[in-house]
Amino acid sequence: MAEIDWHAERSDLDGLAQLDLVGTSEGIDLPAVRGYRQSRVRRKMAEYGVDAVILSDPVNIRYATGARNMQVFSMRNTPSRYLLMTADKSILFEFTGCRHLAEGLETIDEVRTASTASYVATGPHIVERERTWAAEMADLIRELVGGETAVVGLERLNAGTSIALQETGLKIVDAQQPVEMARAIKSPEEMKCVIASLRATEIGVGKLRDAIRPGLTEAELWSALHKSIIEQNGDYVETRLLNAGARTNPWFQETSSSVIAPNDLIALDTDVVGCHGYYADFSRTFHAGPDKPSPTQKDLYKVAFEQVHHNMDILFPGMTFREYADRAWDIPERYYTNRYYLSAHGVGMTGEYPYLYHHGDFPDAGYDGVLEPGMTICVESFIGEDNGREGVKLEQQVLITQTGIELLSEFPFEDELLS
Repeated sequence: MAEIDWHAERSDLDGLAQLDLVGTSEGIDLPAVRGYRQSRVRRKMAEYGVDAVILSDPVNIRYATGARNMQVFSMRNTPSRYLLMTADKSILFEFTGCRHLAEGLETIDEVRTASTASYVATGPHIVERERTWAAEMADLIRELVGGETAVVGLERLNAGTSIALQETGLKIVDAQQPVEMARAIKSPEEMKCVIASLRATEIGVGKLRDAIRPGLTEAELWSALHKSIIEQNGDYVETRLLNAGARTNPWFQETSSSVIAPNDLIALDTDVVGCHGYYADFSRTFHAGPDKPSPTQKDLYKVAFEQVHHNMDILFPGMTFREYADRAWDIPERYYTNRYYLSAHGVGMTGEYPYLYHHGDFPDAGYDGVLEPGMTICVESFIGEDNGREGVKLEQQVLITQTGIELLSEFPFEDELLS
């Protein structure tokens, strides 16, 4: 791989406008992206026999319309903003005082003020609010689609609201399947958003790598990535996955105030919701210095590198998830206990369908399906011995093409750990 200057101004990011209402952004036709995504949801609704969906997950609202507003807040406070979508109508119910945020989006026919049916908003009047909310929504759905027993897909509503809506006589189903299947296939224009997010995140990881020095806390180092993402108008980092030294093994220990020691390994998973709301998801492991990495650290790194690249190399369009599990890299026994919980997974605006499981986990957790062109896949590895001191986390993001894969994540691996 040619050496890349991660500090230089990148011509493909220079002047890139991140706001979702911008018509084009450095060659990205955002109205085309929004139109494609909304058509995907409607196509899958028709396939699964769903007359209307009520989306309250802010990621799904953004996918279906491009409307963004207080994404993390909205995940916790539901339903504080939600989208009703039928085969030919899209009505966004926006948080109080925020209706102006969706003005100009061609994917939305009407914006109304949301009626928040949560205990925080209504206190002891929650049941009354839920029933009123459900009755008004049921009347609107019947007006738009006709029929007393319209099929309505729901996700992420509080239990009382869902129960009250079902009691109106509508047929309630889970909206997860049609929405996840819609999101799984990216258009070429959508891929420009994915790549813009990755390039911005790679700049952030480069700054983090440069900031590494013993004596920093994990949190101090982690903040370098956050700062860079926000400076480039990305949204947020979804997890807290940067660890050093003994805290790298087992994986999934959240970033802390632990101090980075000389010659520690430092492992991170980006999990960045960046440009245009798209997920940049790759993992790297660094060495803190000042000395050279130890033979054990190099061995861990080389094994993780081998796993990722073997599993990337076997991917092809038309491959079933079961075939992938059967052909995937065989994890050595000494690393098996602390293996990453997935072998690979889909990614778009967040981690998404499909999950690809290890061979040993497939009988209990796996499900079958087919890898299709337009899917973006993250290939994962965590290598650390049970009761071993350190571990290595590596991950690459790729696109399934008509003939194989295209590598999307370009941040280099560590030569001193591979040598």
